[in-house]
Amino acid sequence: MATKLAATDKPRKSKLYKKESRAAMLFILSPLVGYLIFVLYPFFFSIYASFTNWNGLGTMNFVGLSNYTKLLTDDYFMKSLFNTFFMMLGIPIGLLLSLLLAMGLNRKIPGTTAFRVIYYIPVVSSLAAISVLWQWAYNGDYGLVNQFLDLIGIDGPNWLQNKDTVKPALIIMTVWKGLGYSMLLYLAALQSVPKMYYESADLDGANKFKKFIHITWPMVKPVTFFLVITNIINGAQMFTEINIMTPTGGPEFSSATVVFYIWRKAFDNLQMGYASAMSVVLGAIIFIVTLIQFKLNDRSSFEID
Repeated sequence: MATKLAATDKPRKSKLYKKESRAAMLFILSPLVGYLIFVLYPFFFSIYASFTNWNGLGTMNFVGLSNYTKLLTDDYFMKSLFNTFFMMLGIPIGLLLSLLLAMGLNRKIPGTTAFRVIYYIPVVSSLAAISVLWQWAYNGDYGLVNQFLDLIGIDGPNWLQNKDTVKPALIIMTVWKGLGYSMLLYLAALQSVPKMYYESADLDGANKFKKFIHITWPMVKPVTFFLVITNIINGAQMFTEINIMTPTGGPEFSSATVVFYIWRKAFDNLQMGYASAMSVVLGAIIFIVTLIQFKLNDRSSFEID
């Protein structure tokens, strides 16, 4: 009987184990408290604020769904939503260019290390500084872009003051800014592909196109999936570039994004409740698009054919 009771007794925890457990809890507690204060609480507070008429300082008056119904007839919100998704056209363009650059830098040619550094410099540079730089480059009078076009006989427009060119100009800038990061991830994926796959394909007489379709592309699919998700989330929150390069939202509000419009309503017009409603809608759109991407990802295969 005593032997049976001894077998069921839990082993005593040493003082060192308890001390390490307390230290571990303190390490876990710090980011957890930060998450609760700076993420979870603002999230639920913004949902509540979206049902109120609030200027950010005074009393929060509950107005029900009026902020959300107002969004349906707000032409500026609809236009900023369109602008946001239109400028996401740069995502597939950037990914394609990044993959091509990674494939080029994956070869054993002189200077690849220097080119990797050059392409990655915009990624680690300040977004505000880069926005100012491109604002100067796009200037219609003395900008470098129009000076280059003038050399080949093209009279360039005032890029950021023309409603037809402001969005393509911003797309070019954002593609250039994120090219190095996507290229680096693609390069890491390409370098992790076992060489025996390509050697087997060579023995079977496969050409470069077939090797890309059946070996390279399946191996970089996980990286592509990750980049698509993160770029969509970042693209939906585009603000700094717009605020610096087109501080009024561009001609005829043609460059304003949803986050720019939210900021304008919240801090210029002090319509915090209405801005919170737009934030909730934007968050829901990002969640739905991300969920669709995950569902499509589950149906696809990353295995080599």
